[in-house]
Amino acid sequence: MKLSEKDYSRKWYVMAGVSMGTLLATIDGSIVNVALPTLVRELNTDFPTIQWVVLAYLLTLAVLLLSIGRLGDMIGKKRIYTTGFAAFTISSFLCGLALNVHLLILFRVIQAIGATMILALGTAIVTESFPSKERGKALGIIGTTVSVGIVIGPTLGGLIIDLLSWHWIFFVNMPVGILGIFMVMRFVPDIQPVGKQRFDFWGAITLFLSLLAFLFALTIGQNIGFSDYRILILLAIWLIFLGIFIRVEQRAIQPMIDLTLFRNALFSINLVTGFITFIAIAGMFILMPFFLENILNYDTRQVGLLIAAVPVAMGVIAPLSGSLSDRFGTRIITFIGLCVLLFSYASLTLLSTQTSTISFIFLLLPIGLGMGIFQSPNNSAIMGTAPPEKLGVVSGMLALTRTLGQSTGIAIIGAIWAALTLNFAGDSRVSSATDAPAAAQVSALQNTFIFVASIILVAVGLALWALIKERRMKAVIQNREEAPKIAD
Repeated sequence: MKLSEKDYSRKWYVMAGVSMGTLLATIDGSIVNVALPTLVRELNTDFPTIQWVVLAYLLTLAVLLLSIGRLGDMIGKKRIYTTGFAAFTISSFLCGLALNVHLLILFRVIQAIGATMILALGTAIVTESFPSKERGKALGIIGTTVSVGIVIGPTLGGLIIDLLSWHWIFFVNMPVGILGIFMVMRFVPDIQPVGKQRFDFWGAITLFLSLLAFLFALTIGQNIGFSDYRILILLAIWLIFLGIFIRVEQRAIQPMIDLTLFRNALFSINLVTGFITFIAIAGMFILMPFFLENILNYDTRQVGLLIAAVPVAMGVIAPLSGSLSDRFGTRIITFIGLCVLLFSYASLTLLSTQTSTISFIFLLLPIGLGMGIFQSPNNSAIMGTAPPEKLGVVSGMLALTRTLGQSTGIAIIGAIWAALTLNFAGDSRVSSATDAPAAAQVSALQNTFIFVASIILVAVGLALWALIKERRMKAVIQNREEAPKIAD
């Protein structure tokens, strides 16, 4: 099938197949977290080593997203998506059979490669399969799928380990994976790319090295400090290879990323504001468990249920937000979503040692609502800007901003909170932020959310500027169209 010959009759079957892949890839980004203590015991290893079961998955995902997106535009999205689905399903089975931690890490890398093929191209496939007037609603449903995966990942993992064993947190992917592969093969249209294209190997290599250095700096810096000379070297490598990558892309005939896309200020603002929101929400997810357990003395199960308020709210509101953006436009809806987020994060400065369960839920719930309102129309605006022949790489860019935002938020906001906590503690005998007095931890939390609210305020400002700019552009176009009528 060619790009010009689109058939929307099977759009909901396509949605079902893509949603299954998105759900599995999202769940496996978090389901292993609750199994780490069990894996340390069962595989006879230590915590620094077992962390790489999670880190290897996330690092592989981040550094390959754009390359996979570009390949999808070159050789066809269905072929790569189906291959990724199969690789993910098979490697899940291998993860469950792993006899030691090193094999488990290896199979997790293979699993992440499959997940990259799914996440990099899923949004592009859905965008192609729905008419533009329904794009917001469709991407809202994908957003709901991601939220469901975030919610049930840790819960499902804990339940499976309790009833069966850690092996089954991977085996459980098999039936859904097999059904999903069948649905993708049966219903996703095989849209053929236009013309012969070449893969930008030098662009891919320099981008890979740049992202890898950046992510290693964020990951390792959390343990040894971001002022350590090794982290500074990694950050320097990141900037050097990022500069080389930009130079390579400017000269490439068929670049990995067409940098002219960023000449569209509205497209760039959507990516930047999306990146900022994921920094903020990742920071929230990393800090809230410590507050609930260390300060309010909730157990792990209660913490999981309380924090689930955010993705549940996101999942409920995202399809509605997407439908509203199809009707009223993406700019006004994203602006409203960011305003809700600004209010939400500013409200978290009210958290204290006396916060009740009900108060906590009411303070946290607007974050899920704000993200649900913002994300679907923002994704729709980004994908709507992409030319049909570049949907794959733009879909990869969208996934990459989410992954990098989460990695950056966990590292930077976690470091800010830890530094502030030790500063408020004012006791040289306190070596860890989690061992500091409750008052110091809460004061640091309140000040950290002032920082988070301030970066959301930047996003609100950018969104307001984009809204005004878009309306002025529409007014100019309307005046040009009306001018000939007046002359007649």
